[in-house]
Amino acid sequence: MTRLGRIGTEAVAAARSFTRRRTAVFFTFFFPVILVVIFGALVRTQPTGGGLFAEPAGYYIPGYLAVVVLFTPLSRVGSEIARHRDGGRFEKLATTPLSRAEWLVAHTLVNVGIIGAASLLILGLVVAVTDATLVVSPSLAALPVFVAVAVALFCGLGAVLGALADSQDGVIAASNTVALPLLFLSETFVTPSLLPEWFLPAVAASPLTYFARGARAITFTGGRWAGDLLVLTALAAVFLAVGAYAVPRTE
Repeated sequence: MTRLGRIGTEAVAAARSFTRRRTAVFFTFFFPVILVVIFGALVRTQPTGGGLFAEPAGYYIPGYLAVVVLFTPLSRVGSEIARHRDGGRFEKLATTPLSRAEWLVAHTLVNVGIIGAASLLILGLVVAVTDATLVVSPSLAALPVFVAVAVALFCGLGAVLGALADSQDGVIAASNTVALPLLFLSETFVTPSLLPEWFLPAVAASPLTYFARGARAITFTGGRWAGDLLVLTALAAVFLAVGAYAVPRTE
C-alpha cells in the first residue's frame, strides 16, 4: 500500500471512530454553539462599557472559532493516543508499514475536516444571532487556511500531551490546563489593553495569538494577515514534527 493509501485508510477509521462517539460529536459542534448563544446573543457586547466584551461583536469572531480550533484537537488527538496505548494498539501498528508521522497526519486530516465544519457552523451562527458584521472580501478565502493550519498545530501539541499523560483522564486535565489560559490570553476574548504590559510578550508567544490576529484581520478589521499565517504555518510544522516523534510506537 502507498503512503497516501495508508494515511487514507487510517483517516477513514478515525472518522468512523469519531462518529460513533456521540459525546465527542456533541461537544465538538454544540458546546461552541452554547457559548455563542450565551455570550453573543444573551450577554452581548458593550462597546462603550469598558472591560470584557467592550469591543464590537465582530472583534470576538476569532475567539468563538478558537474554541473548536484549540480544544478539539488537543483533547481528541491526546485521548486517541491514550486509548491506543491502553488498548495495546500501538504494538499492533508497529507490525504494519504505517509510520508515526502517517498516523498523526491521518488524524490531523480528520480533525481538519471536523473542525472546519464546526467553524463554518459557528461563523454562520455568530453572524445570525449577534451584531457582528463580517467583512466580505477575497481575503475570506484565507480563513479556512488559518483554521486548517491552526488545527494541525494543535494536533501536534495534542500528540505531545497524549504521549506525556499516563491516562485519558490525564490527557483531558492536561489539555484543559493548556487550552484555558491560551483561549483567554491570546487576543481572543481579552484585549491586550486589559493585560499588564509585562505580560504582553507571553501573549505574543502564544500560537493562538497569530490565529486570532489573522482571523480578525480577515473577518473584522480588513488588515494584513499574511505575516500571521506565515508564523502560524512555521509553528505548525514544528509542532507536527515534535508530535509525530512523540507518538508512541510500542509501550
